[in-house]
Amino acid sequence: MTTKPRIKPLTTAEEAKVQRQIASDPDAPEATDEELAQAKPFAEAFPDLMESIKRARGRPSVEKPRQQVSLRLDPDVIKAFKSTGKGWQGRVNEALRKAAGL
Repeated sequence: MTTKPRIKPLTTAEEAKVQRQIASDPDAPEATDEELAQAKPFAEAFPDLMESIKRARGRPSVEKPRQQVSLRLDPDVIKAFKSTGKGWQGRVNEALRKAAGL
C-alpha cells in the first residue's frame, strides 16, 4: 500500500507571508462584514445553474442497472479476459449472456 506524502505545516513566518500576499491582491479584496451579511448560498443565488450541475454529476442512470455479485472464477479465465484490455468485465458479461442464450 502506498501512502501519500505528508505536507509539512507552514511556519508562522511562512503563514504571515501568505496572508500579506493575499491582502495585497487588488483583484481579490477581503469581503466586508456588510458583504458577508448579504451573501447567499450558491444554490439560492443561482438555482438554475445549481440544478444543471446536479444533473451533470456522476454516471447517468440506466433503466436496468447491473448488480454487483461475488463470483469465483479460475485464475486462467480471469487472466485471459484481463489480457484483452480495458472493458474485460463487460466481455465476461457478454460471454455469460451468450452462454445463457440471452
